[in-house]
Amino acid sequence: MSSQMQFSHTATGRVEVGSVNKVLRNTYALLAMTLLFSGLTASLAVVLNMPPLGLLLTLGGYFGLLFLTHKTQNSAAGLLSVFALTGFMGLTLGPLLSAYWAGAPTVVIKAAVTTAVVFVGLSAYAVFSKRDFSFLRSFLVVGIIVGFVLGLTAFFMESSALSLAVSAMFVLLMSGLILYETNNIIKGGETNYIMATVSLFVAIFNLFTSLLHLLGASGDSE
Repeated sequence: MSSQMQFSHTATGRVEVGSVNKVLRNTYALLAMTLLFSGLTASLAVVLNMPPLGLLLTLGGYFGLLFLTHKTQNSAAGLLSVFALTGFMGLTLGPLLSAYWAGAPTVVIKAAVTTAVVFVGLSAYAVFSKRDFSFLRSFLVVGIIVGFVLGLTAFFMESSALSLAVSAMFVLLMSGLILYETNNIIKGGETNYIMATVSLFVAIFNLFTSLLHLLGASGDSE
């Protein structure tokens, strides 16, 4: 009886570990593809010299496609939705890249390299440290809402100081989001690789743009 119960427990543990590893593999595979696709749409926007889409169109497109991805996350249409979302975000990034590349191309390279190093480092730490980062959830939710409101305030007030402060704030928040979401997958809290991909993609995107802003500002001040 006891050996049978032990076998059942072990088998269940293997299934759970296998499921978690599958979600993690699928998430990283889809994340790599969406990053590549977003890079292609951003490059297209640069080549076509696209102007900024404007705040309303950018926010409307982002939240609309995010809502669509959430609604279709458990179907094949979810894959199309996530590529539509990340591709759109790449288009919105294009004009920003054009502006920085024309004036300070090294800033773009530094921001990209730093983003990659931070993402890989934090992901590895979340996977191998065995620590539980679920306590970050409430902090991240509140912090992102506050940061979003402050970002809009800085935009309408045209305050460069507040804008830089928001960028610094988002570097910390997005770093925390990478830790939290990776940990959430490992602990079995996130079982949908499409939504896990979206969370990590948004974290990488905002981390990159925030670093771009901060590095660009530091370059201007030199």
